[in-house]
Amino acid sequence: MNTTTTTLQPTVYIVDDDQATRKSLRWLVETLGVPVQTFHCAVSFLDAYDPSMPGCLVLDMMMPGMSGLELQRELNERGIDIPTIVLTGYADVATAVRTLKGGAVEFLEKPFNDDVLLEQIRLALALDARRRSERGARDVVRDRMARLTPREGEILDHVVEGLSSKEIASRLNVSFKTVEAHRAKVMRKMEAESVAQLVRLVVSSTTKKEHREETRASGPRTASS
Repeated sequence: MNTTTTTLQPTVYIVDDDQATRKSLRWLVETLGVPVQTFHCAVSFLDAYDPSMPGCLVLDMMMPGMSGLELQRELNERGIDIPTIVLTGYADVATAVRTLKGGAVEFLEKPFNDDVLLEQIRLALALDARRRSERGARDVVRDRMARLTPREGEILDHVVEGLSSKEIASRLNVSFKTVEAHRAKVMRKMEAESVAQLVRLVVSSTTKKEHREETRASGPRTASS
């Protein structure tokens, strides 16, 4: 796991075109004891933001140029899932639905309660930390999988599919002993002590989105000749 990321102090990013609002939000958020960076527009935030840095985003919805909703869309297209709290003085159900579907963790109407915003920021920072921890764990497993040979990877796929060594040997047209030897190497390289743990590691290395995409792309798995 990348320990550098986990030890960095998270930053709260504030994007709002109104200078007075930015100052007020900075003073409020600084009471949490975390670093705060403010931006007057979405483009300036995109130019400065480093996705490897932990934190959350407090975003005004109605801004000239790129709106908050358009910034959300751009972040999604770049694969950036920073937890976002959307603020707006012009709330309506349709806009709220669009922002939440776009990945916002909360939608607050101005004027908002300071304590409510601070609590949502705490939750957003905790969510970001959890996501980064999960990504780190997935990266560890994927690194182990990358060390497997093509044949070992094939054996792993069949083990995860639930096949026994005898069934794998029949499917691949190799000897039972050959399969057992490969399975032992797979277990060692994956640092798994049991088949159940091996399966959990492989399942944990794939996000829900990736699993849905893989399922749609490949359909039901069939026996290879």
